[in-house]
Amino acid sequence: MRTRKLTTLLAGAALVSTTTLVAGATPAGAAGPCGSSYSRVGVYNIGIEKYGYRTGILEVYYSSSTGKNCALTYGDGPYANTTSWKGVVLSRGDGSGRVSDAGDYKYYAGPVYVSAPGQCIDVEGISPSWTSVKLNNVHCG
Repeated sequence: MRTRKLTTLLAGAALVSTTTLVAGATPAGAAGPCGSSYSRVGVYNIGIEKYGYRTGILEVYYSSSTGKNCALTYGDGPYANTTSWKGVVLSRGDGSGRVSDAGDYKYYAGPVYVSAPGQCIDVEGISPSWTSVKLNNVHCG
């Protein structure tokens, strides 16, 4: 009886300390991948149409305080958390201000930034090198 109470007490203490560590791991108000003033405005799947499963994820962010857009491409499915080709391209809707980042990355390509207040943007996410999603004249501000 005494052993069971001790086991229950220890299990409860372990659960509380684990919960505390997990809950405390990300502070409230933590900055996202582009910075603290950016909000996510779009998430796009890469590869579903071609393979029937997602090979990557393109995320687009915007900061109203800076007037800048930000984009990243993450690997997904067999390309998640493995070193593989990932790329991201971002420009204003008229094609100017083009920025890109691509290479063999384990987690993501980017972030890349373009200043486009009051304009549309073009954005492309690539994962792996032969599969992409491209959006033109989106997220017009």
